[in-house]
Amino acid sequence: MKNNQTSITTLVAIGIGAAVFFILGRFLSIPTGVPNTSIETTYPFLALMATVFGPFAGLLIGLIGHAIKDLLTYGLWWSWVLTSGFTGFGYGLIGRKLKVSQGIFTKKDMITFNIGQVIVNLLAWALLAPALDILMYSEPASKVFFQGIVSGVLNSLAVGIIGTLLLKGYASTRTKSGSLRKEN
Repeated sequence: MKNNQTSITTLVAIGIGAAVFFILGRFLSIPTGVPNTSIETTYPFLALMATVFGPFAGLLIGLIGHAIKDLLTYGLWWSWVLTSGFTGFGYGLIGRKLKVSQGIFTKKDMITFNIGQVIVNLLAWALLAPALDILMYSEPASKVFFQGIVSGVLNSLAVGIIGTLLLKGYASTRTKSGSLRKEN
């Protein structure tokens, strides 16, 4: 029964996560002056969800949330939708090394998380997204690599600050292993 409950919880988290991803992307993105490139609050949230619910949930939250945002704003841009899925999956892999659900998020964990998320963001946004833009849409390389590098750096900063605070806050709400406090 516990496995079935975990699956249902993960499915609900994917649905809610995708909806929140859309809302954050639609209403809490800060334009940078670089075309189609913003400071995003979606990726710190995606990092939290992927860490708590795993790589598969992170992948689907990123894919579905970004696709809905694109469909309801300016049109589906598959290269960046796929990259959001890749990013969520990467955050989830990093999250496997952490114990935030057990109430543990140490300074060492923060460093591990941030090194990992920077690598994921740079691979995703400075390499994968521009490569897909070139392959799928014949976009000029200089334009998309510039946008990608800016996005990778900004997402790394946003996740490094907001994402770390979200994970620290989440871990502080969890009962630590070995605690005498009753677990819910």
